[in-house]
Amino acid sequence: MSYSNSTYRFKSEAIDADNAVLRLIVICLALFAAFAIMWGVWLFTYPKEIVWANYNQDILQWFVLSGSAENLLYKPWTVLTYSYADYSFLSVFPNLFWLWCFGYIMQDIGGNKRIIPLFIYGGIGGALFFILANILFSSTYTPTLVGAGPAVMAVVVATTMLSPNYRLFPLVGGGLPLWVLTIIYIAANLLLLGFNNTGAIAAHLGGAVAGAIFISFYKNGIDMGKWINNFLDWVNNLFNPNRPKKGRDIKNELFYKANVKPFNKLENPTEERIDAILDKINNSGYSSLSDAEKELLEKAAGKED
Repeated sequence: MSYSNSTYRFKSEAIDADNAVLRLIVICLALFAAFAIMWGVWLFTYPKEIVWANYNQDILQWFVLSGSAENLLYKPWTVLTYSYADYSFLSVFPNLFWLWCFGYIMQDIGGNKRIIPLFIYGGIGGALFFILANILFSSTYTPTLVGAGPAVMAVVVATTMLSPNYRLFPLVGGGLPLWVLTIIYIAANLLLLGFNNTGAIAAHLGGAVAGAIFISFYKNGIDMGKWINNFLDWVNNLFNPNRPKKGRDIKNELFYKANVKPFNKLENPTEERIDAILDKINNSGYSSLSDAEKELLEKAAGKED
């Protein structure tokens, strides 16, 4: 057995309950279903002539992003919620498909912790560019912005910048470079949005800029998503009865503190230890492994072979 990329991806997809891509997809699908159910209720409650106006007034306006900066002052949370408020079948499923494609690649090369911060920053960047475009190009004003497009664009751009020559289908003619898939995504997105939809195009551009800034800082050792992940971990631990308790670190207080180790211990590649290393790759990428962990992983692969 060899611990290849394909083995790692299968493990993260099928077993890992903390898979950020799957979490985002499930959340977006659940909210899409909720909006669809509410639309069905309104459809049977009001006459056809006023049903959409009432649904927009009662439900949608509280989640979608208005192109008016003045309206944003009354509903600032819509900078975040519009990314999850997609109610169009032709919008939500293409967005989730591309999130799945590029999200799993990002998890493979950059770790699981990059996905949700990228998604959030992309949504915020898209919101800012959308409002700015409506201010600058008032003649092509777009009333509202809805959907995960800008957030997904951030994931796409960041993944491509991190590893543009990542190969897809490597057994077919040496593989397809990731940047080619990115061009296909951008072209399909423009066709779906329409070239005259200035507000939506600006929002996707904002998502792309946010993704580029995020990954540029990440390459220079600055993790802009750390505070987001820390906050999410804190929220998860509020409902976790087995969360670690704070207390004295007896090991650091009483045990050997010399800079030189008294001896070198050779670790056996147990199944539990290998799973822990694979989980670390899933969370932080292969580059986060120590030399000892890399050596242990290679030793386990050689032993299985």
